[in-house]
Parts: sequence; C-alpha cells; structure tokens
Amino acid sequence: QVQLVESGGGLVQPGGSLRLSCAVSGSYRRIASMAWHRQAPGKQRELVASISRDLNTIYTNSVKGRFTISRDNAKNTMYLRMNSLQPEDTAVYLCNADVTKSGTWYENYWGQGTQVTVSS
Repeated sequence: QVQLVESGGGLVQPGGSLRLSCAVSGSYRRIASMAWHRQAPGKQRELVASISRDLNTIYTNSVKGRFTISRDNAKNTMYLRMNSLQPEDTAVYLCNADVTKSGTWYENYWGQGTQVTVSS
C-alpha cells in the first residue's frame, strides 16, 4: 500500500513562514508528478503548486513569489516552503502524487492533510 504523510503545518502570524513536507512510503516503483493542494472552510479544493519528476514547477497565481515547491527523489519526499503567509493562506494543505507499482500504470494517491493557520 502507498501512503503519503504530510507534516509541518501549524499556527503562524501574518508574514511568517512554514515548511511543509510530504513523505511517500510503501511498495511502489516510481513517483511521477507530485502536487500540493489546499482547502479552506467553505471553499473548493485548489491546486497550489505541482512539480514533475524532472523538477518542472507550476504555481497558482496567488502564491507565486511566496511559495516554493521542491522534491528530493532519493528521499521520496516533497516540500513546500511558504513565506509571507497571509490569513487567506489558512487551509488544510494536502499532497498528492502519481505513483506506479508496475512501472506502466499510474495511480493518484492523497495524503490526509496538514492544517495551516495564519492569524495574529
């Protein structure tokens, strides 16, 4: 079974920083694209940033210049460095990944999420 576990969330003041991690474990052969999503109360889940296996990145406009997505393929871990956090960044942050066990067929897996709260 493949598992994704997020960590690093918490309470931070406006203007502060946090670093989220998403570790992939279990039995699989390869991880392709990975991404961070977030869901605030009463809002739809939105894509925050994604990163391909060869490190190409995409960001939603509201986080460009403030958030940085990265990954360590040797550690099967993805990160999200969040700077200049604002109250509107408050949400549950979830990671997902396209993972193959066979080498040809990819499935999409999600973590449980980590809460990020930006408040004074």
